Amino acid sequence: YTRNLVDEGNGKFNLIVLCWGEGQGSSIHDHTDSHCFLKVLDGKLKETLFEWPSESEPEKPLDVKGVSYVDRDEVAYINDSIGLHRMENTSHSDTACSLHLYCPPFDMCNSFDQRTGHKRKCKVTFWSKYGERTPF
Repeated sequence: YTRNLVDEGNGKFNLIVLCWGEGQGSSIHDHTDSHCFLKVLDGKLKETLFEWPSESEPEKPLDVKGVSYVDRDEVAYINDSIGLHRMENTSHSDTACSLHLYCPPFDMCNSFDQRTGHKRKCKVTFWSKYGERTPF
């Protein structure tokens, strides 16, 4: 999937359009103390919520907290107090598009392995900024 920066909100927020190909999804991730508001513009997305990994039980698989679907024109919200999540376009025939507002903006997050709960720090990048393709 691609992350396309639309507006940086004078450093207060990032507004991003995410374009999801058929069967594409994010890793399980946190939001590094940011609030995430999203609206599905086209298609349908599946959100799987996970509990945070247990510090007392290393190597334990992440517990699924819930699964929901966000349809076209519906909105969703997550922050780190709610848990971790993965977003997916589960369709094998249709693409999806969503608008995300992150406040405050962030450029790093943690990605989690569902089988072990291990986390790794990831740099957040953009496929395009303001309609212009970013270099690799």
